Amino acid sequence: MRSLRATFASLAALMALAVVGAAHYGPRLAIARLQYEGGDWYANPSSLPNLIEAINERTSLKVEKAEGRVTLLDDRLSDFAFLHITGHGDLKFTDAEVDRLRQYLLRGGFLHVSDNYGLDPNFRREIARVFPDRPLVDVPLTHPIYHLVYDLPKGLPKVHEHDGKPARGLGVFIGDRLAVYYDFSADLGNGWEDTGTYNDPPELHEAALQMGINLFVYAVTSRPAA
Repeated sequence: MRSLRATFASLAALMALAVVGAAHYGPRLAIARLQYEGGDWYANPSSLPNLIEAINERTSLKVEKAEGRVTLLDDRLSDFAFLHITGHGDLKFTDAEVDRLRQYLLRGGFLHVSDNYGLDPNFRREIARVFPDRPLVDVPLTHPIYHLVYDLPKGLPKVHEHDGKPARGLGVFIGDRLAVYYDFSADLGNGWEDTGTYNDPPELHEAALQMGINLFVYAVTSRPAA
């Protein structure tokens, strides 16, 4: 059942959209999956469709039902307030892609990266190229990302074991705004997939969706004014 907190938060998010203005979000309220060279960017095919459905059902933010698919050099990149990366293998950007991602984030874009086991060293290398002066740090449990719609006092849910390491929510801040959120050793994207895909308990699937909704609502309501 949709919580009272979710009801109030979705109304607050809708008001924030009206105040900030649609121009800051581009012409579309949509989620894009990043296509990149060197890895299975297409992993977890049911994850984003399920997250989009949950956002549409549980909040007042009506997101396009089909996920977008873009490269960093795609002219449509700035149309999306929320960019998602996942996969298992290598992730390597060209210099032009590094610059384009930096500009996307500086202008108010939001990047969510889900470590689908094996992406970690490659992502850390590439995000350090994007922001050599902005470290990847633990996002404190007091941050709105864990409380905006659903209250997740323990933070990021751990969906899969990986190497038994604890789940960590890491981020890159631009001023006070969280611009990059990285779920490490958690497999959040796997948690969004169709129930039964990994035989995870329903409560873990639900916790993952709640975290994803918080991420998206934060992304679209935290963009700076022009």
